[in-house]
Amino acid sequence: MKSHSRLAIIGTVGVPAKYGGFETLAHQLVLQLRNRFQLTVYASKQSYSEEERTSEWEGAKVVYLPLKANGLQSIFYDMLSMLHALLFADVMLVLGVSGCLLLPFVKLFPWVKVIVNVDGLEWRRAKWNGLAKKFLIISEKIAVRFADEIITDNAAIQKYVLDNYGISSRLIEYGADHAQPVHVTDKYVKKYPFLKGKYAFKVCRIEPENNIHVVLEAFAKYDKLPLVIVGNWNHSEYGKSLRKSFRRYEHIKLLDPIFEPEELNTLRSNCTLYVHGHSAGGTNPSLVEAMYLARPILAFDVVYNRITTQHKALYFNDSSDISRVLDELDSYNLQELAGTMKRIADRMYLWSRIASLYAEAATSSSRLPKPVFDFELPKNLQRAS
Repeated sequence: MKSHSRLAIIGTVGVPAKYGGFETLAHQLVLQLRNRFQLTVYASKQSYSEEERTSEWEGAKVVYLPLKANGLQSIFYDMLSMLHALLFADVMLVLGVSGCLLLPFVKLFPWVKVIVNVDGLEWRRAKWNGLAKKFLIISEKIAVRFADEIITDNAAIQKYVLDNYGISSRLIEYGADHAQPVHVTDKYVKKYPFLKGKYAFKVCRIEPENNIHVVLEAFAKYDKLPLVIVGNWNHSEYGKSLRKSFRRYEHIKLLDPIFEPEELNTLRSNCTLYVHGHSAGGTNPSLVEAMYLARPILAFDVVYNRITTQHKALYFNDSSDISRVLDELDSYNLQELAGTMKRIADRMYLWSRIASLYAEAATSSSRLPKPVFDFELPKNLQRAS
């Protein structure tokens, strides 16, 4: 494929990143690959103010669409992006499967290479109802069948795609080195007095699959280590109920979302223990960021998290496991654990490495070898039907 190919990035809110993992990925790919490709990123007009909108960002063209990039509208948002990209792109990088119902039509234009990152088996997330799950399963099947190349972000999802579809996917995780440690200053101590001592920390969307209730139940019984959780508590009845139930505990701090990077990284990079409760998805951005920030990790014991941390973190299945770790916390060498997490992140979760792998996916014409795995998938990752 010729140099400076025209690469369209589809399926995110837009750049610069101001939402989540895929947005950070698009943001970093622009910064890393702008000298190797002619980049176009699709963005949701509703998510950027008139002052924020620009036709070009860091060398990439930005195309704004009058639809939301999330929820039901994401289907049409992604499809409209694909149709527009057909007018000029050599390569489409589609992040997520929402709009992949259109791929059979897109593949009528064989000169456009289509790469799809299938994300973390989105159909398994608890927030979707039965109809939405069926739609996402169909979209996943179409994506895997019609894309020229599939990207998976975790070896467990790579194995799932191979086992269920017979397709060898390209394994590309996420970068984390955009998250930088911040020393505690008087400014933030005044706002967050707990920064003066030890505390556990967690940042996530407040959803059942992130096991917030499990973490809170354990810490409610243990007041020697304050717990700080940053999340969108008012977004659902689940979050509102948890905040109402646990706000009476003085050592538990339930904070609203923090969008200022310096402020969030002050809280993250100075915690004694980082608690990661995600049970769905693949390689989770917030987990690799905590690893890069050299935090000791206590993670939910699921195959994705085991693979991300290379089986070197602390793990829990329920609140009693967390309670046991807390009771025995002094017996763990947390500094050594933090160093181990940092070394893994320094080797695996750098944006320069991740971007190079995406560039290879965009330019390679060779067939991917069949991967070999040394683990078995849990039964709940059986064939989608």
